[in-house]
This record gives sequence, structure tokens and C-alpha cells, in this order.
Amino acid sequence: MLVGLGGDQLSKYLIISWLPLGTSWPQEGFFRFTHIANTGSAFGLFGGQNAPLIVASLIGIVILLAYYRSHHSPGILIRTSLGLMLAGAFGNLLDRLLVGHVTDFIDVGPWYIFNLADSSIVVGICMLAFAVWRTKQDDLGSEIVDQTDTDG
Repeated sequence: MLVGLGGDQLSKYLIISWLPLGTSWPQEGFFRFTHIANTGSAFGLFGGQNAPLIVASLIGIVILLAYYRSHHSPGILIRTSLGLMLAGAFGNLLDRLLVGHVTDFIDVGPWYIFNLADSSIVVGICMLAFAVWRTKQDDLGSEIVDQTDTDG
């Protein structure tokens, strides 16, 4: 988690230091770095709602920590996915607390501009969904084997 959080904060620091707010490098193209100050959430929703978004971030972090603690021995996939999501949540929360907005800068084609914390959250969610799906498949396979054993 600390590596993800450190990478997020370092990348934002570099963008703030190197690229003036509202500018892009290169000027045109499918992939660019575009420095923006996002006062909203994902996809620019809830702009200017910093206080409620701070509360939502804190609630999300508590839920992720509770989910982690609910597993007696979480596997590497669960630990990694939760670490990624926590790193992203803490990274964007730090921005909101320290500067009043989230620094976004990754500008890919028609997508909304995002940052490493956002990417970390999305990858973490996908990994967690896969881990839960895989567990369900394993449980289903165990049920089939158990039923076959008792039918014999």
C-alpha cells in the first residue's frame, strides 16, 4: 500500500511542479499529461463537494479495513486488491485534505482525466471482483465434489 501511495503522491508532486495547471503535454495526441484540479469525484461528478467527498473517502477506507479484518487469512489476491484500493483512497484523500482538490493528469483519448490513485482503485476493484468470483467457483466445485461423494 505504501508503494502505491508514495507513487501517487510523487507523480502528483511532479505534475504540479512541472506542468502548469490547465496545460497539456504534448499539446495534442491520444495520450497526454493534462494538469487539472478536480474538485469532484470520478468523472467530475459532485464538483465542489470537497467535505462530503472527504467523509465518503473515510467511510470507504473504514469499509475496506473492515473487509480485510473479516478474512482470517486473506490470500495474496485479496491483500493486493485491498492494498491498491486503500492506497488510491488515501492518495486522493490526502489531496482533498491538503490542497482542497485532487490533482488529475493522465489524459487518454475520450476518457476523463485521472491519476494513479484512481487507477489503483479501479485495478483493486477488478482484482477483488476476480478473487470473489474465483472463491465462488471453488466453493461451487467443492459442493459438486461433496454431492458426488455422498451419492456413491
